[in-house]
Amino acid sequence: MDWTSIYLNTSNLNVFILGTGEVATRRANKFLDHGANVKLAGNDLSEELEHKGAILCSTEDVDELVEWSDMVIVASGDRELSDYVCEIAQGKLINRADFPQKGDVIVPTSFNIGDIEISIFTNGKSPLMARQLRKKIQSIITEDDILEIELQDYARSQLKGVVDNQKERKKCLYQIFEDEKINDLIKSRKMDDAKDYIDKLIRGLE
Repeated sequence: MDWTSIYLNTSNLNVFILGTGEVATRRANKFLDHGANVKLAGNDLSEELEHKGAILCSTEDVDELVEWSDMVIVASGDRELSDYVCEIAQGKLINRADFPQKGDVIVPTSFNIGDIEISIFTNGKSPLMARQLRKKIQSIITEDDILEIELQDYARSQLKGVVDNQKERKKCLYQIFEDEKINDLIKSRKMDDAKDYIDKLIRGLE
């Protein structure tokens, strides 16, 4: 099966999770943290999930829960029930924690560094290596990189009011990225001075 990485807007997405164990809890936390409405069917619910707004339901209500949902996540050890839920969930987005390749949505390991979110997917070959790669990536991204993103975002917003051509804006952003003075200001943590300097560079384009 071919997999394509995308980011899904999960604000107010209705997510039904079959199961309340460790994997189900991780999935629930992820979607709750990104604005989804989450209902779980299982035995019990952690206080953390309850505090975030998750709702515990009975496994006897799976038909209604599937109908309510936009996405179905199967994270249960009950193989028969899992297969049944997937069968009635045709037409919904399905993530199977037990057999990922049988679903049509993969929830990869991901992590945040500042405003950066990085996801790692090994095509199901090695979750262990996904975790190891995560550690390597985390070790090479610096605070300077995070601040550079902040300045690039600032520069993009300012350029849109001055330069109409997207290719020209891209060229300007590269020039700002490579500007030694801006790099020095980042290293000195003088972000306000860096933004003032960017403003001067952009005014020179008018």
